[in-house]
Amino acid sequence: MAEQTHVLFVEDDDVIREATQLALERDGFAVTAMPDGLSGLEAFRADRPDIALLDVMVPGLDGVSLCRRIRDESTVPVIMLSARADSIDVVLGLEAGADDYVTKPFDGAVLVARIRAVLRRFGHASGPNGAPEEASSVDGGVLSFGDLEIDTEGMEVLRGGTPVALTPTEMRLLLEFSSAPGTVLSRDKLLERVWDYGWGGDTRVVDVHVQRLRTKIGQDRIETVRGFGYKLKA
Repeated sequence: MAEQTHVLFVEDDDVIREATQLALERDGFAVTAMPDGLSGLEAFRADRPDIALLDVMVPGLDGVSLCRRIRDESTVPVIMLSARADSIDVVLGLEAGADDYVTKPFDGAVLVARIRAVLRRFGHASGPNGAPEEASSVDGGVLSFGDLEIDTEGMEVLRGGTPVALTPTEMRLLLEFSSAPGTVLSRDKLLERVWDYGWGGDTRVVDVHVQRLRTKIGQDRIETVRGFGYKLKA
């Protein structure tokens, strides 16, 4: 990385917090480590980090609530850390606005890889396949689907003329759908293209983000094709 990336890390376990901070710093990250949610929120507001790593179970202000506070103020990428892969906390964290999650105990190399994958997504919102090529109509980089307009150059979305606030992950997801309206995209394909997973991932990440996107652009815009995936209605 040409510039040092600033990570906010909120974790109440002293051993995990210190060991992870050292591991991230060895990989070239600048790390602000906090032991609870309230101090984490203060650090976020003071330092405006490039990415936040939030443990779900921290005192004062839990990780899910902290994620909601951050998302109310910023689109900075958020990765949740959860001790249980099958916990409802994972879904709650994603619904609160997290972009991804990592299960504890985690390998330092895996965490670094996941951080860098998220940062790549946020640095290149148009995705690895470039801007969408197909839509109902195209005018100077603007894709139109009924009252939904997607400016692929300005990275803006309008619904009925009103701006729609999307996180970079939600924008990438919408661009994938709009690049091939009417085409079913599997969850695994979306994990690969949007989340940059070169390995198997948790499809709940896709499901929750699709639902979040639906609430913003219209529940009937994205259709579920049972057993296969999702598609944007042409």
